[in-house]
Amino acid sequence: MSRTVTRAQELEAPEETVFDLLRDPRNIPRWAPNFADMVNLDPASPKYTAAKAGQTFALRLVIAPKARSVDYLREIAPGQEGGAFLRVLPRPGGGSVVVMTVPVPPDGDPENVGEVLRDELDRLAKL
Repeated sequence: MSRTVTRAQELEAPEETVFDLLRDPRNIPRWAPNFADMVNLDPASPKYTAAKAGQTFALRLVIAPKARSVDYLREIAPGQEGGAFLRVLPRPGGGSVVVMTVPVPPDGDPENVGEVLRDELDRLAKL
């Protein structure tokens, strides 16, 4: 059984434009509404809070500008984080490629997770 699903999407936008959009997690609801309905910067700290279906959770970002990677992490079990791992790559001839890996929940169907992931990357491409 698959424990993760990875998909890639080619975009016309340059790498830096896509990376800038991804590294601001407040954009997540615009392209990944299955992950969060809203994301806000906590005014008391440089941390983010997110909400999905009325439940609020802390969102930790791991950003590596040189690698153009952005990871959105949340606690999924005590002491265990999970989330979405994104990489922005150059596309030959211009544009970029976004690669995204997400975990499959223990009771989840990898095909369904893959479909959701494809929809999210399609929405990202339209932004």
